[in-house]
Order: sequence, then C-alpha cells, then structure tokens
Amino acid sequence: MATRNPTPAYQATKGSPLDVNKDFYTRIASSKSKELIESFEIPIRSGKAFHVRKGDVCRISTKHGPQLGDLNLWAKDNPRERFWASRTRQLHRSHVTTFDRLWSCLPYLRPMCTIIGDTLAGYRDDVGGRVHDLLGTRCDPYVNQMLSGKAFDFHCHSNLTRAILPFGLAESDVHDVLNVFQVTGLNRDGQYYMEPCPAKPSDYFEFFAEIDLLCALSTCPGGDLSAWGWGKDPGADDMLRCCRPLTIEIFRLIDRNLLEGWESFPAASYAGVHGLMMPTFRP
Repeated sequence: MATRNPTPAYQATKGSPLDVNKDFYTRIASSKSKELIESFEIPIRSGKAFHVRKGDVCRISTKHGPQLGDLNLWAKDNPRERFWASRTRQLHRSHVTTFDRLWSCLPYLRPMCTIIGDTLAGYRDDVGGRVHDLLGTRCDPYVNQMLSGKAFDFHCHSNLTRAILPFGLAESDVHDVLNVFQVTGLNRDGQYYMEPCPAKPSDYFEFFAEIDLLCALSTCPGGDLSAWGWGKDPGADDMLRCCRPLTIEIFRLIDRNLLEGWESFPAASYAGVHGLMMPTFRP
C-alpha cells in the first residue's frame, strides 16, 4: 500500500477563486437571519428543475432517509454556461464538500456555487469510499439497455431531461452531474465502485449561489443503492423500498449586510483567439 501523498496539481493562490473566504461562507451558513422562500419534495424516480437566485442558499436534504440525487446546474439566462464536473474534480477533489465550488464550462470558467453545508463531511467507508461523487455520472437508459437488454425510462438522465423541458432545454443540455449523497471510489484495479448511501433524516447538502442558477435534480431510481444491480427488475419490491423523496429548501438572507463585499464572479478573463489570425480584407 502506497503511503506517499502527492501534491495536488491545482492549488489556491491568495486572492484567486480557489482561495475561499471561509469566514464569509461560515457566517452565511450559520446565520439565523434567513427566510425560507420555497420548499418542495421531489418524489421517487423523478426530477424537478428550479431557480436559485444569486446570493440565496439551497439545501438538499434526506428527511425521509438515504437517497441519491443527481444535480445539474446552468446559468439561468445562458444555458450554454453549465456545470463542468471534470474541471471541478481537478480544481477541488473527487468528492466535494464544504468550501469547494462547482465550476462552469468553457469559455466561462467561474464558480457557479459554493458548498457551505455538508453534514456528511469527512465520511469515508471501510475501503476509502467518499460521498458527493464527481468520479461517475448519471445513470441513463442507453447504458442500462446495453448491459441488461431492458428499457427503463426513469433513470436520472431521463428524469433530468423531462425536468428541463418546461424551461426550453432538451436532452442535449443534460450534462455530467454531481452525485449528491452517493458514496463511490476506485478499487485496487482503478475500477469505479458504488456503496450504499449513509445519509440519515438529519443530513443535508447546502450551497450558496454565486450566480443566478437553473438547477435540476433527479431522485435516482437506485434509491440508496442498497438493493441495486444491473439487469434487476427496477420494479422489484426491494428496489422500490430503498427509494425515497428528496427535500429542497431555498433560503434568502434577511440581513443583506451579510453580503457586504461579495459579488458574483465574472466569466473567465481570457480574451485571446486561441492563436488564430483574423483575415484582413485587402482591396
């Protein structure tokens, strides 16, 4: 077993977007000066899209017991700007937690939100698996049919697709997700594995919106993954018993002074043309 712990490839420099002001976000998370402006549940094996305004706080909780959630994010007014899972994984870690940020894709490359609350922070299973997964992605009907030979319309990819249709988006807008509450890792052979969700009714995952967001969340048809398996009948009683709703709560700060000095991050400042020379008209 290797004991060396290599230096991360990406490190925060003072004043950069990776250099998180922990005191600021701790004040936001702990403040009692917040009002609940929206609350709803997402039923099992379904999805819902919703807006979170910049400066607001969104909490995803497992009030009914352990359940995985697949999360997509877009800039509210520009769906071309969307969550970039792989870059977030590089900039922070394979399993995100408090004070990590979820980043948008090129050419925007900016924090979309900052995680300010995670009751499962520090969780590790007996083989090193961690929670809030960025190693994998959403389950989908294409892989399911390829591996099992069966069609099923309520995978997370399909749930997210249905959820965003009323917002003018389509299947092609669904992208790699953050698997909230999902425990995963890599085994000795570097292969991806999944373990049952450890969340309890008191657990939650909370983020602060850095820009105006359109969010979509799917309640995974695998539930808490305690009875999951390829080719298994998704309607089997043991599979259904491990599926539960997820609760969404959106909070707005009453004391706006808490936001003093904060502003949304601008899009990436790179202004080049990738080394391309623009043609010049010559009469």
